[in-house]
Amino acid sequence: MACFDIAIIGGGISGVGIAQYAAAAGYSTLLVEKDEIGGQTSANSSKLIHGGLRYLETGQINLVRKSLLERRHLLNLAPTLVKAVPFYIPVYDNSQRSPLTIRAGLSLYALLSQFDPLGQFVSLPAVHWHRLTGLKLTGLKAVFQYWDAQTDDKLLTQAVARSAQALGAEVYAEAELVALTHRHENCELSFSHRGEICKAEAKLVINAAGPWVNAVLSKVLPPLAGVELDWVQGSHVLLDIPAPNGILYLESCFDQRVIFVMPWYGQTLVGTTETELASLDTPPKATVSEINYLLGIYKHYFPLAPELDALKAKITQTFCGIRVLPKQNSQAFERPRDTLMQTSISHPRILSLYGGKLTTFRSTSAEVLEWIEKAIGKRASIADVNKLTLS
Repeated sequence: MACFDIAIIGGGISGVGIAQYAAAAGYSTLLVEKDEIGGQTSANSSKLIHGGLRYLETGQINLVRKSLLERRHLLNLAPTLVKAVPFYIPVYDNSQRSPLTIRAGLSLYALLSQFDPLGQFVSLPAVHWHRLTGLKLTGLKAVFQYWDAQTDDKLLTQAVARSAQALGAEVYAEAELVALTHRHENCELSFSHRGEICKAEAKLVINAAGPWVNAVLSKVLPPLAGVELDWVQGSHVLLDIPAPNGILYLESCFDQRVIFVMPWYGQTLVGTTETELASLDTPPKATVSEINYLLGIYKHYFPLAPELDALKAKITQTFCGIRVLPKQNSQAFERPRDTLMQTSISHPRILSLYGGKLTTFRSTSAEVLEWIEKAIGKRASIADVNKLTLS
């Protein structure tokens, strides 16, 4: 039976990031993913590497500061995968947030970026508003332009996985966990791969299965309860409409939320929603109401666009990512986006991750590495992750 220091369940961005950090720190590492690497939630995000401007409204200052720092790291380490993109915020007579509020938020955003050049923002003169092709000009009071970044989330995840493998991590795709037994001295896991049952031992197990984190815990012996959570679906529609020159940050005309209108491989991507799911028994799928919601907002801001039925005919793809949020009574939009790391006195060798953001996968990996070092001691490092380029 193969023996490892670390076994990771889940090949999304969190799992592969932890695999890279652990392998670079000298730990023998196994990663098991039930589908394609980066093929689930990490392929269906909003494709943004960003500080999270809207999180300032809910007081998540530390998360924004951390995210802005990680944005800079990823722009440096993955220049072919992560690109700086201009963002535009139009403010209208009836907008919920005034120009003063937006300016204050962007000023704080710039401050938290610690004088990163991308922290700069401007108020576009009215003579330039026409450059935002098709955008409604009636009632427009101001347009602010700031900077964040965009990535192909699946390609980024797979690049991190390749980096982990190059450092010695063993990565198994299309390999589903069957059982996980927690013992005093180690953990034993079995997983199916290409029709065979494989077994391995690991000193520690990281449960980074994303929306399926509690499904993994249901396979643990002795039994281990998970944290109560909500699954929140974020749907996107890709339209066969020429891509905008940048990313538009738009207030919903239906509720308190914001959505993005983005360029994506020459087309226009609109997202996202926040719809709570009762279960994951069926693959996530954009609902009719979600599609109407996104297209309704798009039509509101781009009045020259076709009517709703004609817009629906321009949909080339829909996709949904599933967020894991702590169970609370508040709206999904208002809940914290920090990663929750959960372990148990009864099962000290298993660490489960709840939630998290694409942008902050490296800082999450660093925190998990600290837990690993405290649990089983340090190893001789073989690489510095802050110097490993991704492509």
